[in-house]
Amino acid sequence: MEKVSSSQNIKFTYQEITGIGKDSLYNRRDNSDVVKVGDTYYVWYSKMVSPTISGYWATIWYATSKDKGYTWQEQGMALDIGEEVGFDDHSVFTPNILEYHGKYYMYYTGVKPTSGNKKGEFENNSKNDITAIGLAVSNTPDGPFVRVKNNPVLTISDVAEDFDSYRIDDASLLVKEDKIWMYYKGRSLVYGNKGAHFTRMSVAIADSPEGPYAKQTKPLLDKSHEVLVWKTKEGISSLSSINHSISTASDGLNFKPHYQNLKKVPKAPGLFRPSLSDTNSFDELPNWGIAMIQKKGVAYLLRFEITAE
Repeated sequence: MEKVSSSQNIKFTYQEITGIGKDSLYNRRDNSDVVKVGDTYYVWYSKMVSPTISGYWATIWYATSKDKGYTWQEQGMALDIGEEVGFDDHSVFTPNILEYHGKYYMYYTGVKPTSGNKKGEFENNSKNDITAIGLAVSNTPDGPFVRVKNNPVLTISDVAEDFDSYRIDDASLLVKEDKIWMYYKGRSLVYGNKGAHFTRMSVAIADSPEGPYAKQTKPLLDKSHEVLVWKTKEGISSLSSINHSISTASDGLNFKPHYQNLKKVPKAPGLFRPSLSDTNSFDELPNWGIAMIQKKGVAYLLRFEITAE
């Protein structure tokens, strides 16, 4: 795609939601895409026991809606932390969902207590608090979700200079050419505690949801702290929150800017997706989704819409 459009063509608007919105007791953030099953909309998200606690101390919960995401009812926990000494026995967070051949695949980020910490606690440092992407599967969107045997399905690079040598996170799924494309973000050890600003997006591809996944050898987009991809008639588009842009790649790999200098970009967004099949795509822009907002250290979920002016 050669043409780069100005930000005035794209507008993001926000609506408060009930049930899983602003809450004085809990922190809900980093939600999945939204899927519709029958007449019910489903979303999964990270939930913490206080509105100011980070997502690195979370479990995964889910909620349902009957009115296109304005009113939600929390249904309960969808996935607890993993077994002791596992890659995800401290926290599970940033879930996403893939509905594929009648099953529901929940991809999530897992983290374990810091290696070498004498109290067995998680430090949230920039050296050895690595993450991995796990997978749990269910026959229904209401669960139970059971972890697959080959967890985690994606791990960090063992080469320190690589873009994903420290943390990987934010799985965003597509079915393309009858393969599973898992886009994800990576942070490198070389950037230390400044790494979040250098987050890059890449993709790993598999023949089936459970993998094995083959990573691309290089990152695809810079400053992609939160990963969101969707199909259009022209290929695959990606919203990058740090650089406030939407890029598109006809092959899903070689992204070029499409919209730049966007205003009020949603944070950690998930889209309402009617389908993730090879044949489904938006004409250009998706319609609505759920995202998070964070003010003075307090995070909660809200609804957003995307329009082209």
